[in-house]
Amino acid sequence: MAKNKRPIVNMASSQSRAEFNPDYTYVKKDLARIGTLAGFFVVLLIVLSFFLK
Repeated sequence: MAKNKRPIVNMASSQSRAEFNPDYTYVKKDLARIGTLAGFFVVLLIVLSFFLK
């Protein structure tokens, strides 16, 4: 084995999967807010296009 090779780490062990439990509720809230704002602005642009013609 060469000196510069890193050791192989088994990341599929059940212990590492049990420890990694992220909470993404804030991400879902942010994505929902971004989607709502984007939809609102698209509708606003469509409405404004009728008034500006």
